[in-house]
Amino acid sequence: MNTNIFSQSVKNLAESETLKMAQLARNLREQGIEVIDLSLGEPDFDTPEDIKNMAKKALDEGHTKYTPVNGIPLLRQAIVDKLKRDNGIEYNINNIVVSNGAKQAIANVCLTFLNPGDEVIIFAPYWVSYISIVKFSNGTPIIVDSTIENDFKVIPEELEKAITDKTKLVLFSSPGNPTGSVYTKSELKGLVDVLIKYPDIYIISDEIYEYISFDYDHVSIASFPEIKDRVILINGMSKGFSMTGWRLGYMAADIEIAKACTKIQGQSTSNANSIAQYASVYALNHGKYPEMSNIFKERRDIFVKLMKEIPNIKVNIPQAAFFLLPDFSYYFGKTNGKITIKDDVHLSELFLSEIHIATVSGSAFGSKECVRFSYATSIEQLTQAVVKIKNWLMEFH
Repeated sequence: MNTNIFSQSVKNLAESETLKMAQLARNLREQGIEVIDLSLGEPDFDTPEDIKNMAKKALDEGHTKYTPVNGIPLLRQAIVDKLKRDNGIEYNINNIVVSNGAKQAIANVCLTFLNPGDEVIIFAPYWVSYISIVKFSNGTPIIVDSTIENDFKVIPEELEKAITDKTKLVLFSSPGNPTGSVYTKSELKGLVDVLIKYPDIYIISDEIYEYISFDYDHVSIASFPEIKDRVILINGMSKGFSMTGWRLGYMAADIEIAKACTKIQGQSTSNANSIAQYASVYALNHGKYPEMSNIFKERRDIFVKLMKEIPNIKVNIPQAAFFLLPDFSYYFGKTNGKITIKDDVHLSELFLSEIHIATVSGSAFGSKECVRFSYATSIEQLTQAVVKIKNWLMEFH
């Protein structure tokens, strides 16, 4: 058909690089090729049995009808209780909107705030969908870079330099994807000291990896009372509870923001899945499942140690999540006589085509020197992957 009839918004929308690489890996598997998939940000654990049992109970009790657009009161109260218990932040259920994943929650906020010409400051490296969501919402992304030497954290001076009279939102994640970096309380305070001077700027804080944190206690920027009313806190069930397919996210914000996001959601998807909501009540009241986080920490330690044995790459130590973002820029322009590595995108493609390891280019996250690896897989596969990469890169000079 003639795709020129499609809207300009769809034409401008980029395909998710993580989903693209995962599909390419599946295509190779269908050809009988064994692929080590380190591309997707998805825990490799099943959802805990007790959470699944609560979903079955909800089915048996007939909780299969429409719910309020912003979520059942039981779940919104469980979120309020969780935020007070774990984060020391006071909300009530009218501040909470439950959505079909944290991605929808972020999109709801951007659609609520942004008009053409409004700017959104995004900390890089960033999650792949941030840029597309902002553009689709008529906003203009303004990227603030960080460095691997600073653990991929933006410093206050760089944030302030990016602020203009068009800045409407600041969007970042901590713990971070794709970096696994965690902003400490003092580092967040530095950002707060800047933002407090600009009362018309609101902050979207994506905290979806909160429960997979190893070295620091998670601190939310919403816990700073001087700025809380301007923070839109985003979280969900997918990562910490291994509930990716359940599609359950939530936001906590000023009541007027919550009302506006509910209005948008009411005209798009309406409520999130009712069974997932009832299961999430139990999960949030239960709290963390530390066994998953402990296993991810063990994998991180082994994966980082192995990666550091590859000559001429830079590796930092992520404090959370299950991602590693090494700097491979030394190898750009190097050749093995047959192939010359052009850049991070080319390198990621070569990892898949030449040694059958699925990764995602750093460019997808705003970090052109790097390639992202997910270590949400077995230690055996991680070890095999590093051996393959090390041996293959030794051919390049």
